[in-house]
Amino acid sequence: MSTDLTTLTAAAAKWEEVAARFKTLEGRYEKDVHGVSLGESWIGLSANAANARFTVTLNELQGAQKEATAVARVLRDAYVQLTGLRNRLKAVRDDAVTAGMRVSDQGMVAFDTARLTPSERTAYLHDPDFQQTAHDQAGEWTEKLAQAVKALADADDGIRLALDAAVLDSAPLDGTFNGFNRNPQVSPYPSLEEAGKAANMPQDRSAVAQWWSDLDPVTRGVLLRERGEELRAAGILDPLYRWKSPDSGSGPFDMEDPTPRDLSLHAQALGIATAGDVIGQTGASRNMLHYLRGTGETLDLDVDRMLADDADFRSKIESNHLAVNQDSWRRQALAEFHEAGGDRTVVVPVESRTRHTNLESDEWFRAVGAHAQNVSGFVTVTPDAHGGAPKVSLDYQVNVWDRYNWDPGKSTPFAGGLISISDDDMGRLHKVGFAQEFDMKGSSSPQRHDLDSPTPPTAAPEDQGREGTRGDVSRGEEKNR
Repeated sequence: MSTDLTTLTAAAAKWEEVAARFKTLEGRYEKDVHGVSLGESWIGLSANAANARFTVTLNELQGAQKEATAVARVLRDAYVQLTGLRNRLKAVRDDAVTAGMRVSDQGMVAFDTARLTPSERTAYLHDPDFQQTAHDQAGEWTEKLAQAVKALADADDGIRLALDAAVLDSAPLDGTFNGFNRNPQVSPYPSLEEAGKAANMPQDRSAVAQWWSDLDPVTRGVLLRERGEELRAAGILDPLYRWKSPDSGSGPFDMEDPTPRDLSLHAQALGIATAGDVIGQTGASRNMLHYLRGTGETLDLDVDRMLADDADFRSKIESNHLAVNQDSWRRQALAEFHEAGGDRTVVVPVESRTRHTNLESDEWFRAVGAHAQNVSGFVTVTPDAHGGAPKVSLDYQVNVWDRYNWDPGKSTPFAGGLISISDDDMGRLHKVGFAQEFDMKGSSSPQRHDLDSPTPPTAAPEDQGREGTRGDVSRGEEKNR
């Protein structure tokens, strides 16, 4: 906070002075050295060889000027942007203090009880709700300060990256080894902060969607162009929505002693799961078997197969998530495109509201049943090379979440109603530790739709999944995909 940032502009001035001196040296070298090999008084193989070497040195002197100028530009940008970010941090701190907080030199925020009047302090000490509110507000200000500090850290990282790029030899085959940068490029990112953020994608997939959402639309466009496949694989299409099971199901796991009847129930459930596999209800069979294994591990759902098998599920995705949002998503992305100047690709994350509904097909109703669903992805707006209307496209995936559990008081028919098993009995296996309820989640294959097309988006993946039969060796035992 107390760093003298004017040293950046002083350093920039020195680098500009270096560039000017290299310019003077270039002129002298070109006239007094390089020019000798071009005159008529020296010809032949030795003159040609000398000219080639002299030209390399002349180019290096020219490159030195460009590199020094590029370094100076980075330092001046750093001064402007770090000053702005530091002022933002100071403003957040001052606002926190105004709001009744105490901020330490280390950025820790706490409710400042010393500023309370005696009556207010008495009320604070005897009112748990007052204390909780103060604690929550302190937490909010701590987060705001942390974000402001992170912006400075990202900009600092961006400065390092920009300086590294400015001094990197862009022509390694020009006759020099690690020479001056004769062709420094202006950063494609909107700011040094964005450059730093772009370089620091989280390793944890669960954090990638939030990182992607926090980037500038232009930054996303640059990254998508340079690292598109890598980023898609890393999870930029994933939703921000965090699903939680809506109920406790059968309750605590393995909290009751088993009885001989429980062994019989387990054998009956195993027989039902095996029969389901034989008659083709592979999704329901697989989920039942995972329950009976008792690991409690999250199961990956094959959403592509669900889309292919269940026409009602596919129709709801298309109508409730894609068709209803496509126009607003397109307008939002075009607004960002024009805000960015209308000449650079922008990418805008989008996500539909999560809905809870049922699956209608016989197999998937038994495999999943009631579930949460949404669509997540991003809209890309690309400028036309000839100045025409920009192109707008949607990349998206379908997401599904559910909890495999058993609701007391219900029963589930199998094999066309020939067999019926009580949910209480199936839940009993969880209580005695013979089986364990688990979360299920999955996402479809990535899909793309042209939002300039009058055709509404569909939710039918090109690859509609594996058959899932016993003969499908790729089916696996733990994952439903």
